[in-house]
Amino acid sequence: MRIAELAGQRVAIWGFGREGRAAIHALRLRVPELSLALYCGQAEAADAQALDPALRVYAHEPDAVALSAYDVVIKSPGISAYKPAIVTAQAQGTRFTSGTALWFAENSQARVVAITGTKGKSTTTALLAHLARDLGVRTALAGNIGLPLLELLDRQADLWAIELSSFQTGEAGALELGVVTSLYEEHLDWHGSRERYVADKLKLAQAANQLLVNAEQSGLLEKTASHPRRRLFGHPDGWHVAEGFIRRGETGVFALDKLSVPGAHNALNACAALAALDIMGFDAVAAAPALAHFRALPHRLQPLGERDGLQWVNDSISTTPLATLAALDSLHGREVTVIVGGHDRGLDWSPFVQSVAGRATLRVVTQGANGPRIAAALRAGRSSVPRGDVDKLDDAIEMARTITPPGGVVLLSPGAPSFDQFHDYAERGRHFADIAGFDGKAITGIDGLGIA
Repeated sequence: MRIAELAGQRVAIWGFGREGRAAIHALRLRVPELSLALYCGQAEAADAQALDPALRVYAHEPDAVALSAYDVVIKSPGISAYKPAIVTAQAQGTRFTSGTALWFAENSQARVVAITGTKGKSTTTALLAHLARDLGVRTALAGNIGLPLLELLDRQADLWAIELSSFQTGEAGALELGVVTSLYEEHLDWHGSRERYVADKLKLAQAANQLLVNAEQSGLLEKTASHPRRRLFGHPDGWHVAEGFIRRGETGVFALDKLSVPGAHNALNACAALAALDIMGFDAVAAAPALAHFRALPHRLQPLGERDGLQWVNDSISTTPLATLAALDSLHGREVTVIVGGHDRGLDWSPFVQSVAGRATLRVVTQGANGPRIAAALRAGRSSVPRGDVDKLDDAIEMARTITPPGGVVLLSPGAPSFDQFHDYAERGRHFADIAGFDGKAITGIDGLGIA
């Protein structure tokens, strides 16, 4: 659906976050005469009306009756497409779209690499943009990583590095290359089941002319085997990690000890970005040295520094137990106290319990809404790992400060969303930094968003 097609239609926007505001601006720019309704939270209503006095603002969530009154509803990504009100309204003829879908319709000729995955998608997308720009390629970095595509509606780039969440993969138009970094259990509250989450994530494969996937994940390989132009990273024939190097085939291209972001998972993310660059026809080998000066994304294994004789690491972006394990693997051999827990989505923590059982240099502090459930899983698994159980993040930080040996690491890697105590993972990470003795306000957004 093109934006011009909305002229004369009954249109509503659902959500007044950055995506919603970008949609309002884009529609006013292209179809200024369009009558627009907005559904938003009560606390947002005054700001919405001030932004656009012509909006009809409704400070509540629409039901099926309200939604059915519109021809088209542009919804924000965080609103589940499986809400009963949406399903009912669709059955009655209302069309649902998004800022992502509108951008793709307007930019069908753009050279797009769209990247998704349970973990690694943000870092891989940023790495791709960083490497391409180092080659002098005019590159856009946008999407779920923090910049709605509609904010770049009338801008041009030679390469678009776009991150898509599982909420957005089904909204992508035809694109040159899709990348799937990993596939684990995630966002079951939005999708309703693991099966639907996997199916939604892999909708990207349907839109992609070529597909690049992680060869180290057998399940992902199985589910994408039918794609006619599938390529692999993490495989000895292509970009992979072996013997201390990021390699292209048998050739060692970049030494791991020069990689600016720690962990085997980040080395694999770099392989994905380099492979994507290769597939798009750019000189990935020439770009590889730029990996040494890539700046780590905030809240993703972000070293904060030393306080009280301890190293503090902010991995607040971690929202699954497997992401927490990846963070721990990046600190292998160190004395670590990991703080876990947060909003409870019912994910299975037994793989975490089994994996940490024999780690003699690890302590676990559980906190948050699902903290008691994680602690119970550790007890049931008869884990010998020292642990502490507290209520809030502040208490967990103070306990970690007390029990971590001098020279050790305090790692915030919750394996759960932040919504039980914080607005989002970024607020949680900044709060962690503040309580640890750093300046949380100094943790700003992601470098390089937009076009450069």
